[in-house]
Amino acid sequence: MINRRSFIQRSLLLTGALALRFKTSLGLGSMQAVTGKVTGAGKPLANVLVSDGFNIVPTGADGRYSLTPDAKAEFIFISLPSGYEIPHDNQVARIYHRLAQGGSFDFDLVPLKKNDSKHTFIVWADPQVKNKKDVAQMMAQSVPDTRDTVKSLGDELIHGLGVGDLVWDNHELFPAYNEAIANIGIPFFQGLGNHDMDYRQGGDETSDHTFKKYYGPTYYSFNRGRAHYVMLDDVRYLGTEREYDGYITQQQLDWLAKDLKYVKKDDLLFISLHIPVYSSVKNNKDLYKLLKPFKNVHILSGHTHYNANNINENVYEHNHGTVCGAWWTGPICEDGTPRGYAVYQVEGNQVKWYYKGMGLDKSDQLALFVEELTGQRRILANVYNWDPQWKVEYYVDGQLKGKMENQMGMDPLAVKLYKGPELPAGRTFPEPRDTDHLFMAHVGTDVKNVKVVVTDRFGDKYHKEWNG
Repeated sequence: MINRRSFIQRSLLLTGALALRFKTSLGLGSMQAVTGKVTGAGKPLANVLVSDGFNIVPTGADGRYSLTPDAKAEFIFISLPSGYEIPHDNQVARIYHRLAQGGSFDFDLVPLKKNDSKHTFIVWADPQVKNKKDVAQMMAQSVPDTRDTVKSLGDELIHGLGVGDLVWDNHELFPAYNEAIANIGIPFFQGLGNHDMDYRQGGDETSDHTFKKYYGPTYYSFNRGRAHYVMLDDVRYLGTEREYDGYITQQQLDWLAKDLKYVKKDDLLFISLHIPVYSSVKNNKDLYKLLKPFKNVHILSGHTHYNANNINENVYEHNHGTVCGAWWTGPICEDGTPRGYAVYQVEGNQVKWYYKGMGLDKSDQLALFVEELTGQRRILANVYNWDPQWKVEYYVDGQLKGKMENQMGMDPLAVKLYKGPELPAGRTFPEPRDTDHLFMAHVGTDVKNVKVVVTDRFGDKYHKEWNG
């Protein structure tokens, strides 16, 4: 366990696999070109993309680059190439330099000892800690569970993605989040959520000041194997406290268009951000247009405190259940999905995934409820990570009866825990919400056994049973 005091003292130091070397020969106001060199184990690396968040240039055969920063630029960062360790400071990824540090920026990368075409990543959505009590739950439950999942994967290459709301308006807890990431033991990239923003400091352009202090640029990219990862900021602060919308600025879209020119159309493309694109980003069509040429696109979002999957032509969006569930008030999110995280396993340009409930086995992919009605029983199955390629079937006393009926509805446990103005205790605002991953069937009162078997899109089967 990391000593908390010494950890916080080190939380902003740049250490780890990336040697950060800079010279203070240039001020921001001069608008002169910045230069530097990208090396791997001391050897020049060609065609590594270097950006200021506006422009992108590849390094030459000698590993050198020259870039004139935009007047608004704050960082110089690289799109980490495949085949190299993720630079980090106590597992918080660091692939950038602050422009204020000077005018010459070198990046020395460490080659991986194994091929990264096969790797795994974990998505943490909305840890959203507000006080010491929340932090204690995160450290006692979420961190050990995630660490156990990492250990279960053996010597696989693993990284993490935090898709926003790392904290809940209390920015003094960013170091606590960092400590959690350090204890999980894998490098994590962070994205900005609406509760990670600064209020009362101006408009959207000043709302990410504290986040940048801890985590650098709010949008960037990196590579592992045949997967290209992009982190975006889709939370637009509207200038009034806690007022925001889902929107991707033109500045980011212009940068993304340049970034994607270097990505093969049949490679995996992961877009990470906070607010779900399909339902809540006002200019989502602008993003979809940029993504249209790519065959295999996955958007990774959070924010909603429920789990949902949406497929829009070539884009599969995973809107994740949250680490904090219903804001640390109970074991599940508002749709009945256990609080938890997602695990993605990449091989080449293919990916498989599953949802991992906190404190639950990987095989626990559904909840089963039996409700007593007049003259019959209603069977309800909540299949947390369902999408239309899953199959949900039920057996009655050992006999296959067929597929269960998909319906919108509320999870019975969420109703019990969260419905009403007095629940849950302490934070009464969570409420059960309708979900599209609920399935129903009716059986007679004489039935002794019901088994629900679900088959995911990859052919993996999971089941739950009820015995009368």
